[in-house]
Amino acid sequence: MRRCFKMCVGLVLSVAVTGAFAKRAPAQVTGTGVTSPPAIVTSASGEAKLTPDRASIYIGVQTRAASASAAARENAQRQRAVIDAIVALGISREQISTENYSVAPEMRFDQNTQKSTVTGYVVSNVVRVELQRVEQVAPVLDAALAKGANQINSLDFFASNSDAARRQALAAAISTARSDAEAMARAAGGTLGPLLELGTADTGPRPVFKAMAGGAMASQTPIEPGEQTLRVSVTGRWQFIPAR
Repeated sequence: MRRCFKMCVGLVLSVAVTGAFAKRAPAQVTGTGVTSPPAIVTSASGEAKLTPDRASIYIGVQTRAASASAAARENAQRQRAVIDAIVALGISREQISTENYSVAPEMRFDQNTQKSTVTGYVVSNVVRVELQRVEQVAPVLDAALAKGANQINSLDFFASNSDAARRQALAAAISTARSDAEAMARAAGGTLGPLLELGTADTGPRPVFKAMAGGAMASQTPIEPGEQTLRVSVTGRWQFIPAR
């Protein structure tokens, strides 16, 4: 599958230097009395673009009836029809799992009596469908809605090959952080020493499409997965070596 990478690097610089801009910077003294060399801290961020190839859909059936049993019975029939329609498209039952099932009374408040009474019951059954090809999304949505689904709680896209993209984003961010540290050390009249600490954080691929829908559709639902953006950030701390 085509993989789309677009490396973008943004910079956020912070400096934790004690005497770093002096020609001869003294060592720092910690609370324990142990001296530590002056340091330069830089942070950088990197990102990569990914083309999604997987999807996850939450499909629900909500029914109402005068009694809980009647609402549950109708719900079971409709959700079973929905699942059977999805399976008929070639989706294995192992890719379908129940995410939520609830039964709740519907209440009505009487202003005259100041009392609430039960007017009926609502049953909701939501299943999660994991799709290994994005082109399966539209047929699954249409089949489910045609068979009685009336809730599409969310539709998320994912990329299965995000590890390689993440490592490239990390490498770019670390390279930028080090280059900035070297530039700061030169500007302060010294050189950059060994790496003391390096950390990272990332937000992960963000879903690129969320959907809320209800009712059957006459033609196939248009779905555009687009691209995902994977973002990482790194923070490095290097020893600052003053000029002699």
